[in-house]
Amino acid sequence: MTILRLRDAIGGRVFRLIFARQFGQWGRRTLVIAPIAIEGPDRIHLGDDVYVAAQTCLAAVPHTGDTTCRLEIGDSARIGRFNHIYATRLIRIGRQVLTANGVYISDNQHGYRDITKAVVDQPIIQSKDVVIGDGSWIGHNACIAGASIGRHCVVGANSVVTRDIPDYCVAVGAPAIVIRRFDPARAAWFATGPDGAFLDNIA
Repeated sequence: MTILRLRDAIGGRVFRLIFARQFGQWGRRTLVIAPIAIEGPDRIHLGDDVYVAAQTCLAAVPHTGDTTCRLEIGDSARIGRFNHIYATRLIRIGRQVLTANGVYISDNQHGYRDITKAVVDQPIIQSKDVVIGDGSWIGHNACIAGASIGRHCVVGANSVVTRDIPDYCVAVGAPAIVIRRFDPARAAWFATGPDGAFLDNIA
C-alpha cells in the first residue's frame, strides 16, 4: 500500500509539473492522479489542497454554447476514483467535499425527444447549474444530474439526485429523497418523511 501511495504521489507531482499551467487555476498542494481524461483545462479551476484520485474525468466544455463554461473544485476537496465530472455551463464543488468512487456529476444531458434520430445524434441539452455545498459527502456510484446539494449533506450510495437538496440533509434513492435532516432548534439530526417534515412531529 505504501508503494502504491508513493507511486501516486510521484505521478501526481509529475502531472502537475507538466500540465498545471494549462488549467484556469491550480492551487497549492493540489494533486491530480493519473486522470482518464481532462477536457477544457483552461476552464477548470482547482483550489488549494485538492486531491483527485486516479481514473477520473474532469471536463468543462461549452457543448451547449455557453462561453462562460466553468468547473470549480474548492479547497481541500477529495474526489474519488473513477469520478466523471462534466460541465457545459457550471459545476461548482465546495470546500472539503468528499466523493466516493464512481460518482457522476453533470449539468447537461443528451437530447432524446426526436425518435427519428439515435440519441447520440441529438444535441446536448443544458440542465441547471450544479453547486455542491461545503463539507458534503457523495456516496459510491451516486449520480448528480442538473441539481444542487446544500452544505454538510450526505448523498447515499447509488442515489440519483435530480432535484435540489437543502443544507444539512441525508438523501438516498433513485430519484433521491431526503430521509433525515438537522433541526437547528433542537441541535440534532432527525428522520423525515417524503415532504421533509420531521417524523417525530407528526401526530
